[in-house]
Parts: sequence; C-alpha cells; structure tokens
Amino acid sequence: MEKKIIETSQAPSAIGPYSQGVSVDGFLYTSGQIALNPENMEMTNGQIEEETECVLKNIEAILKADGMKRAHIIKTTVYLTDLKDFSRMNRVYENFFKETKPARACIQVAALPKGAKVEIDAIAHK
Repeated sequence: MEKKIIETSQAPSAIGPYSQGVSVDGFLYTSGQIALNPENMEMTNGQIEEETECVLKNIEAILKADGMKRAHIIKTTVYLTDLKDFSRMNRVYENFFKETKPARACIQVAALPKGAKVEIDAIAHK
C-alpha cells in the first residue's frame, strides 16, 4: 500500500493535525471541508447555498491536485448543523453532481468548526 498526502494551495490549508487528502491505491479520501476561502483562510459567511458552493469548490481543488475530477467521487458525507437547510444545500449539491451522483449520507450535527453550517468529505476513485 502506497499512501500519498495530497496538498494544494487551491483549497484551505489544514487547520489541525490532518491532511487535505490522502491517496491510497487509486482512492482519494478528502478531509471534511468547510466554507473557508483558501486565499485568506476566512469563512464564507453567507447562506447555506454559498457555503455549500465554497465547500464543493474546495473538494474539487483537492481532487484536481490528485489528477481527478468530480466524476471520480463515489461517496460523500454531508454534515449540517440544521437539517432544515437540507433542501437548499441539496439544490447546490445536485447542480455540482449533474452527470454522476455519488452515494451519500447526510447527518445533522450539533456544531461544526468555525461556525460553519455545512461540512462535506468525499471518497473518490480513479
């Protein structure tokens, strides 16, 4: 098993002891992404739609750093601080995954880092 750490300046740098992504045997596992702007590491404070868009762009940047595209994503987990935001988040998510829809779990959590409303992690495969 060969493990490769994936890092890119196009996604937020890790704010703790973790990697943006880890590639193993053709699989890429991303760490959970919140709506941090990679340029200034500040939160995109806005509606759930804006946060979701930012989160998905961050995931896409990590994918690109490992030579993958969004079509390579096979599974995501979405964490929401309020399931009442589900349908609004889902519209943005559905637009991002127009061509291929990965398996997904969605969970309501008590809180997320930096006051985020949504966090998403992904598993992709080449």
